[in-house]
Order: sequence, then C-alpha cells, then structure tokens
Amino acid sequence: MSCSMKRAAVTKLSCMGPKPDMAATTASSRPRDLAAVCRRVREKSESYEKYNFSSKFNEFLKAFFDLAQEFDSLEDFYRICVAVPLEMTELASALYLRQKGEQSLLLACDSEHGIPAEPVVADQAIRLQDFPYETGDKYVVPICSKQPQSVVLKAAADDGEQGVESLPEEQGFCGMGRLLGMFAVGPLTALSDSDKFFFVKYVNRIGFNLDNRLIARQNIDHLKFINSLVMDIEHNVIVPNMYFLHLFNQLKKKIVELHHLEETLTKALSTDGDEADHKGCIKECSRIREELLGYHQELVKHHANISLFLESLFRREHFQKGHLVLHPKRCFVEKEIILPQLEHYTTRLRAAGITVERPDNMLDEEFQIMVDIGLLAQVYANLFSNAAKYTREIRTSDGVSRKAIAYGREIVNDFPEPGRQGIKFNVFTTGPTFSDEEGKALFLEGRRGPGCENIPGTGHGLSFIRHVIELHGGTVGYESTPEGNNFYFILPVGSPDRQDPS
Repeated sequence: MSCSMKRAAVTKLSCMGPKPDMAATTASSRPRDLAAVCRRVREKSESYEKYNFSSKFNEFLKAFFDLAQEFDSLEDFYRICVAVPLEMTELASALYLRQKGEQSLLLACDSEHGIPAEPVVADQAIRLQDFPYETGDKYVVPICSKQPQSVVLKAAADDGEQGVESLPEEQGFCGMGRLLGMFAVGPLTALSDSDKFFFVKYVNRIGFNLDNRLIARQNIDHLKFINSLVMDIEHNVIVPNMYFLHLFNQLKKKIVELHHLEETLTKALSTDGDEADHKGCIKECSRIREELLGYHQELVKHHANISLFLESLFRREHFQKGHLVLHPKRCFVEKEIILPQLEHYTTRLRAAGITVERPDNMLDEEFQIMVDIGLLAQVYANLFSNAAKYTREIRTSDGVSRKAIAYGREIVNDFPEPGRQGIKFNVFTTGPTFSDEEGKALFLEGRRGPGCENIPGTGHGLSFIRHVIELHGGTVGYESTPEGNNFYFILPVGSPDRQDPS
C-alpha cells in the first residue's frame, strides 16, 4: 500500500469514530449487554489521550505485552518485567514479591543479575506500601493484583452506568485488589514526573499479568495435587479396603458352619443323641463364637484404621488450599501409631513367614512429639505393607536363616539445624540390598526397585512417605546394611505448624 493510500485509510478510520458531541447519543445506542464494557473502552480511550505517552513509551508497553504473550513461564515473566525497562530506557529495576501470608519481600528478579540463585530478602528500604514512594535513588511502586472488574462492570450495567466509582487502576492504589509486591526503578535523577507516572501505569500492567499467571499456576498445582491425592486414596484406602471383602468371606464361612452345626444339633436332639454328641456341639459353638468374635474385632480395627485414613485424606482444607494440611497432635509414636499399624499387618507378616523384632527400650523411653497422627499412620502402613511384600530370607554370618522386620528410633543431634534435635525412625527388612543411588530413587513417584516387576505395586508408597515427612519439616532416607535394607525418616523435635507450602 502506498503512503497516500495509508493516509487515506487512516483518515477514513478516524472519521468512523463518534464526534465528542455525539458521544452520549452513541452510548445510548449500544446494546445493554455491552454497555458496561463499551463504557470502559471509552474511558480507556480518554485516559490514553490524557496520558499522552511518548512514542517510545508506547513502544515500551507494546514490547511488554507482546513478550508477556510470547513467554509462558512465570520465571520468564519476571525477566521481562526488568528487561523491558533496561532495553527501552537503560534504567535499572528490580521486582520484589511478597511471600504468601507474610509481610516480607523477596527479590524475584533484577536488571543487574536476573533471577537470584538463592532467596534474597529485600533491603529494609524496600517495604510493602500501597502507594508509590522514593527511597535512596529508587522510585518504588506497589504491584497490585487484578481488580474484580466483573463486579464493577455488572454494577455499571445494573445502575445504567450511574454512580459507579472509577476503577482502582485509575486511582493508583490496590483498591479491592491484593498487594503482590513492589517494583523499584532508578536512578531517581533520570526520572521526570511524567516518567514516574508512566512507571505507575507500567507496574499496574505487571500486577494484572502477574495475578493471572499466579492464578493459572495455582490452578495447575491444585489439579496436580488432586491427581496425587487420588493416588493416595487408591493406594492407602481403596486397596486396603479390599481386606473387608476377605473378612466378609470369612464371616460367610462361619455362618455356613453354624448352619451345619444347627443341622447336626437338631439331628442329635431328635434322635435323643448321647451326651458326647451334645458336648461336641457345644464345643463347636464355642469355637465358632470365638472365631466370629475375632472377625468382629478385626472389622472394628480395620474400620477404625480406614476411618482414620479417610479423615486425614478427605479434609476440606486439602481441597481448599490445594495441598495436604497437617493437623498435628501430641502422641506417643509407638503406642498410638506403630503398634496399631503393626497389629493390622500381623496376619500378612505371619503368612509370609516374617518375624517382627521390636525394640526393648522404645516404649520405656518414648516421649510425645507433635505429628499428624492420621498421615503418619499411613507412613507406617506403607512401610509395613512394603515389608510384607519385599522382605526376603537371608542367611546370617553365623549360618542362621533370618526373615524379619525390625523397627526402632534414635535421637539425632543438630537436626534440622545446629543446636536442635531430631528423632530418626527406622524400619529394617532383611533381603537383597540396593545401591545408595537406587535407594534414593525409590522415594520418587512411580519408582520401584530392580526385581519388583512381578510383585503388585505402583511405586507410590515411598513417594507419599517423602511428601508427608517433608510437610512435617523432616527428611527421608535409605541405608543398606549387611543383612538388608533400612528405610528411615527423621522428624524434628518440636511443634510443626499446619504447613502451607504455597
């Protein structure tokens, strides 16, 4: 297209817009459904005329918006926020973000070094404040979240565009939004009043884009958590719940036995059987009664165990926050967690020919610690379940056969930091050992040890253990020994909060 044709097209386009004295008439002719948005379009147009940004600043904003659409990751967005001012104006800048639930600021990215390799706390001069301020040689502007504009637009439509306050963006404050962080730019000597005004508007755009990205990441993390929780439920609840079917089948067998006994007793009474027959029936009744009582106790224990797991996995807070939330309570770990889970797996361990070696001093010397009982019970359930599946018989150095599991605990000094103490909880099983690298990999999602292909399993149990222990502020690990494998976790002696890692 020639220059003359371009000028003609622009002239024609400019003639298509409403003249100032026609604005009210044009506005009244808009569909009611579009009225609120059209109003904002007109306000934006008027604002741009009032701002009267230079062509350089207009290019600045275009570059920011184009790059914000081009790069997807949050980290790249941080880089864009400081790189655009650096390239377009040669000004230094730094992006500081607020930590969730806290007043502290961490450096997210600056134009001197980019994204820091380790967390960097903001200088005391950079503080959270909901209006721009000057400090040293920096101009610092608050980064505000996106406003709930849908509410404002609906109010405008409902009120016929009357009595609706201007959006907080035009006020230069966070208004109904949240304070996400601060953006510093300098030096002050290079900033005119119009430059400062422009950077307030630029930081508004950073805030809106950042808010959208944080919401998107939160939604993605939430979906990942739900997928992980579904695996936890399947692994820790649904599969163990099949044990109910075994118990019901055993009950059915006992009912059939009772039926046969009833027939025998009826026959004996009808033929005036001898006393030995009657005593035999009574003995059978006693045996079946004891076995039914045993199955009843099994059902009660299993129901209590499953109920504990369900409560700890289906807490409303998990779904609201998108991650597991701890409910720590004081408890004796062996008495309240280990022994109930061990009793639950006794039948399976005995059927596999595995002996259980208990520590001599744990109950006598045990002290209470703060843990989430439901989640830590599932940690031991996973460890004992693995023990039932993977423990193998070995021959000790003195030639004795051994197929066993053992558990215990020991005090660890300087954990998680110098001057503090932790407790190391161990679960040992006999059998072939792993290399240190293989042992560490077992705690990753979906990873299983070599030679496990023909044994049922998903590789989720140890990953779940790592997640729960890290939520408690602890760590997990693996150790090979001359006779087998020791899986352990270390918990700090202290009171874990209801963890909120996001």
